[in-house]
Amino acid sequence: MLKDNLIMLRKLNGYSQEQIAEKIDISRQAYAKWESGATIPDVDKAALLARVYGVTLDSLLKTETIEGVGIVPPAEKGKNIWGTVTFGDRGQIVIPKAARDHLGIKGGDRMIVASDDVGIALIPAEFFESKMREIMNKLSEK
Repeated sequence: MLKDNLIMLRKLNGYSQEQIAEKIDISRQAYAKWESGATIPDVDKAALLARVYGVTLDSLLKTETIEGVGIVPPAEKGKNIWGTVTFGDRGQIVIPKAARDHLGIKGGDRMIVASDDVGIALIPAEFFESKMREIMNKLSEK
């Protein structure tokens, strides 16, 4: 719910209710009512809140829950949380349909698998390869 997201985002960003209220030109009491769920902001104020927190208006309004974790804060604008997947015996995963649709992933697409010490990322091969060509061209010019 909106009130849960407002509380999480404010605390994650280290703001007081007073500081957020000042940023969007309302009273601290009005903001406190939003966090308590007593009232809700109008669309213009909600859009300002989304901008302050760097999230989309849609993600500000809806609550995301991940199995085994619970309610999670809204992802930053341009980032998404699609839920969990389970690896099969041979390392296969099924990417959630909403993620495939959003990213335009279809059967036969090639992906680059990248990682760090925490996890993996899937990057469209064509995008990765074009970026690598750009880098190599810049290096060869020097």
